[in-house]
Amino acid sequence: MLSKTRIPQLVLLFISLTWLSCSTHKNSFTKRDVKKSEKLIGLHFANKDIDTLYPYLKRNRSGFDSLRKYPIGNDVFPAVRFDPTPFGFTMPEQQNGTEWDIPDNVEVPEPYDLLAFYTIPQLASLVKNRKITSTELTRFFLARLKKYQPELQCSITITDSLALEQAKRADEEIKNGKYRGILHGIPYGTKDLMAVPGYPTTWGAAPYKDQIINETATVVKKLEDAGAILVAKLVSGALARGDVWFNGKTKNPWDTTQGASGSSAGSGSATSAGLVPFALGTETLGSITSPSTRNGVTGLRPTYGRVSRHGVMSLSWSMDKVGPLARNAEDCAIVFEAIQGKDKNDLTTVDLPFGMNWKKDIKNLRVAYLKKDIEEDTTETGDNLRKAIKSLKEIGIEPTAVEMPKEVPYRGFDIILRAEAGAFFDELVRSGGVDVMVEQDQRSRANSLRQSRFIPAVEYIQANRQRQVLIQKMQDLMKNYDVLISPTFGNDQLLATNLTGHPVIAVPTGLDDENHPTSMTFVGNLYDEESILLLAKAFQDNTSFDELHPPGY
Repeated sequence: MLSKTRIPQLVLLFISLTWLSCSTHKNSFTKRDVKKSEKLIGLHFANKDIDTLYPYLKRNRSGFDSLRKYPIGNDVFPAVRFDPTPFGFTMPEQQNGTEWDIPDNVEVPEPYDLLAFYTIPQLASLVKNRKITSTELTRFFLARLKKYQPELQCSITITDSLALEQAKRADEEIKNGKYRGILHGIPYGTKDLMAVPGYPTTWGAAPYKDQIINETATVVKKLEDAGAILVAKLVSGALARGDVWFNGKTKNPWDTTQGASGSSAGSGSATSAGLVPFALGTETLGSITSPSTRNGVTGLRPTYGRVSRHGVMSLSWSMDKVGPLARNAEDCAIVFEAIQGKDKNDLTTVDLPFGMNWKKDIKNLRVAYLKKDIEEDTTETGDNLRKAIKSLKEIGIEPTAVEMPKEVPYRGFDIILRAEAGAFFDELVRSGGVDVMVEQDQRSRANSLRQSRFIPAVEYIQANRQRQVLIQKMQDLMKNYDVLISPTFGNDQLLATNLTGHPVIAVPTGLDDENHPTSMTFVGNLYDEESILLLAKAFQDNTSFDELHPPGY
């Protein structure tokens, strides 16, 4: 129950924000009004913080107005505990487990450093056939992490002792005939939003740089059970935003004058530079797809609820997902199979089998593409995407032109993420800990958390009701197709699919004239990661973009 002191406080806040929101004079409120309003909720921001808040609040007002332009029926319920399944949805058929092909003819390369860019099956072949030990492989990647850390700033904690202990155990098990599977003895990194006992879980932010959470994130435990070796906790941009963390900015190994993009910045950078064979990332609104694109790797964002988030920092309970960044689609599928599944500690997870049938004929896939969005992209990214579609046609794919749902208040939806993040980091804002974060500009997480306190609950609920409408519209679009090809950025797809929970995979499509990687995105139906993985692998089997890696590493 609310305390007696809280009730009048909330009433006053409601009155104040209603006046700000409903005034007939658009954007008529001033910085003085904002300053007065903060007193009603018992918070105090410095004048410099009000200066950065004010333009953001004016944009909020525009977003609220956008939401109100769209009529909504009384039968539309908000998503409280988010369930992505729409009316009339039928779960796709799933096979349980995959027989992974581990080749026998793989040799240790000359020069030895080429090992850094081997795929998971190639590394598994070396380890399983005892051409290299897990300990040797682990020391190799630990050395690379340490060598390139000063340049790339992609890791927060290198987990030497844990990694060598796990590798020693893997070697003993394999020697004694206890082979756990394709990930046994394979090193990896995880985004530093995921708890590992005995090591800091910093969330990339100064207020939490010494935080230790003595539990194991479910995804880390699943990989441990598969025999994988954790070598590093990689950079998350501060509180899952961007590529700036409390000790610097993670770099793109293709161009170290650029950041690695975020917020799975370390996972993208380290995988691209061959410092880890694969890494785990998280996405709420682009944090797997964006660093996958910037760093030229393949990134899978699974269906919402397919992978447990227990032990992982929450940014938005109704939007967060965990997925792999890896060399190619097959590697993503291997890791995804290991980490997906029901978890009693995460009530949003679903109990569904998963397996890949690589023998399926991709010509039977029903493929659509966002023709107008793709044709309107006149950049080199668009050129590469159009070439990629030609490559798909050469292997028998004939995509159908479609468009993203119309009459949708896309501009208003970001309040869902921001309101939920504001709730999770309530204490950080109230305590003033937000003030010690490195970035404090208008686009910073610190500013986003402050201004989230000015989002009325009514608008948050209305946005979720409109989200339910979007879910149905996406179902109407996707129900006749298995895969939708889209630009990764520059249209409504990224926001829409993060809101609806659809799975996507970001696939490299080459380089632009400045030798920066480009990508395209395959969108799948809910819980149908198999189709997008099949098409991505077929594309990568017929092109070599996934084999590119940054020079100098």
